[in-house]
Amino acid sequence: MADLNVPPRRPRDDRGWDGSPHPHPDGYRDNAMPYAGPGGYAAPAPAASGPQWVGPDGFAGGYPQPSGGYAPPPGPGLPNLDDEDEPRRGRRRALVALGGAAVVAGGAALGLSPQIRGLFSDDPVAGDATGTVVTDGTAARPSGQQPSTVRTYTEQNESYMGSRAGAALKRNAPAGGRIFASPAAAAAATQVTVKTVLAKDPIRHLASRVTFGPTPRVLADIKRLGIDDWLREQLQPEKIAPTKAELKLAELPTLKLSPTQLRDQRDQLNERGAQPERETVDATIARQIWSDRQLFEVMVDFWNDFLHVAADFDGGEIYRNSFDQDVIRKHALGSYPEMLVAANRHPALLIYLNQTDSRKDAVNENLARENLELYSVGVDGGYTEKDVRQAALLQTGRGVADGKYVFHADRHYLGKVKILGFSHANNSADPKAADKVIDAYIRYIALHPSTAGYVARNLATRFVSDTPPKSLVDRLAKAYTTNKGQIRPVLATLFSSSEFWASVGQKVRRPMEYLVATYRSLGVGPEASAGFEGDKRRTPFAQGLRQIQDKMRELGHYPMGKPTPDGYADVYVAWTSAGTMVDGWNEAGDLVGGWRKQFTYVKPEKLVAKPPATAGAYVDALAQRLVHQKLSAKEKALVLGVAGVSAGTRVDATFNGAIAAVARTILASPQHHLR
Repeated sequence: MADLNVPPRRPRDDRGWDGSPHPHPDGYRDNAMPYAGPGGYAAPAPAASGPQWVGPDGFAGGYPQPSGGYAPPPGPGLPNLDDEDEPRRGRRRALVALGGAAVVAGGAALGLSPQIRGLFSDDPVAGDATGTVVTDGTAARPSGQQPSTVRTYTEQNESYMGSRAGAALKRNAPAGGRIFASPAAAAAATQVTVKTVLAKDPIRHLASRVTFGPTPRVLADIKRLGIDDWLREQLQPEKIAPTKAELKLAELPTLKLSPTQLRDQRDQLNERGAQPERETVDATIARQIWSDRQLFEVMVDFWNDFLHVAADFDGGEIYRNSFDQDVIRKHALGSYPEMLVAANRHPALLIYLNQTDSRKDAVNENLARENLELYSVGVDGGYTEKDVRQAALLQTGRGVADGKYVFHADRHYLGKVKILGFSHANNSADPKAADKVIDAYIRYIALHPSTAGYVARNLATRFVSDTPPKSLVDRLAKAYTTNKGQIRPVLATLFSSSEFWASVGQKVRRPMEYLVATYRSLGVGPEASAGFEGDKRRTPFAQGLRQIQDKMRELGHYPMGKPTPDGYADVYVAWTSAGTMVDGWNEAGDLVGGWRKQFTYVKPEKLVAKPPATAGAYVDALAQRLVHQKLSAKEKALVLGVAGVSAGTRVDATFNGAIAAVARTILASPQHHLR
């Protein structure tokens, strides 16, 4: 359920940038309290004699378990919030009837809490990490055991799709297909056979999947350029001019500041009410709504879930924007191996996953584990606990100083390692040479066959179906391997595959996607409404973006929002929450009414240029404008019922005063929930 993805509320969210105290004289520290698993944050501990293995909850402490290993101290974990508001009667009943049709299969999926990792305290054999003494583990977690049996994070999408609702979805998914010479050829030759309420229009389908929501302009551009040329343009975002809203991002003062500048200008930014990590999220939301580089933004969101670093970690205010610019956006349509190498050299990831605490005499396994489990081969990708621990030894020495990546040679383990087929003597005292060995290992796992399959499956899940056909996953994995991890050729293969074009109606918008699509559908503009006065500390645009972000936080889904490194689930059954759905409809109603005065709106009676004179024809025209197709007869009757009229009733441009309610109801339809 969506509520299971709501991160813990941080006290400083609604105040200035006055984060937790830092021990360094300049008010900051590089070893900020990073992510430490679902139980909270890891506390530093004094070094012990000999190597100490450090798990997600700190040094070997906690509570001994009968089976061996330790469990962390009890803590609140993630809140499990139940929906409290009952749907109101009257018009909301019609919304529920319409929106409920978007539910492809019934039943709510329960989130799976991460399992607690055991902690290690074995002494390694100096100079050879491949020996059994180093990696025998504990009785609870023997080193040779497959991680899937001791996993901390399940492969989220797969775990949700194992439910009864997931099984129902699988029965309505295309089973296989083939590749064509081009996306346009694939679109022309593919017949849509699945049951769906969406129009089987390839142009609408492409716009729904490759953007954050079709608009009349996007649909016209695809028709004008043709499918192939439009996709070719989207795959070269650097050639697409920034929009007016993207230029207005200059109103977010922290976006162009380096980590060093953010530290130096902390007091001034506080006075202006700027919160760097939240402005990074604000900017992402603005680009999703208003950028013309839509495929690029969809891929940025994909990688923010796949190679996830939460915005709200202690250190995010300094480093998260740099991670967004220098890792995710730099490589979003480029090379994934280079993205993973860059991530493993970036302070944000090193702090978030405790790598700054890892040294040869006190080895922290967090980053080494997630590099394998989440960021490359996947939990069932073939590695063992022994591989995790050898990778953790190899990656010692990487850290942060003065806001920048550093390699501490004196903290780095020297000795032979063998990880998932990668082996190296790792015996050079030269810091540059030792650091390059780690890069070589990262590239190795990024190009591993299991990584190719894992990336392919996640891309197919994002763009095609919650249950992507194996034929497509295999084809994408081959393209990934052949092109050495380059993403553009993989996407070109995806869009030239019949499975993509056959999957109309097979994806449901997650809460954030629903909200962004609603802004786009209604043509909301980034300028302030006439007469709006802000708080004088931030511009109306900046204030409006923060309000959107706060609404997304209420929905439990916003960019870079999940506190744990597994990112958000990308399948429908993970988000089946009636409360979240109704909250989204309420926001749609506010937008139809133009209540967020930080932006400009098309008046609901102006959405259709020449409104028909009868209610039935008006509903058809308004549906075409908002969801780009007509509604079914049953859905149309529900919409007319909201206004209390019949299809033949004569209406004016305001739908006899009911236009806002009618527009909101159409935005609650399955045609708007599906993408």
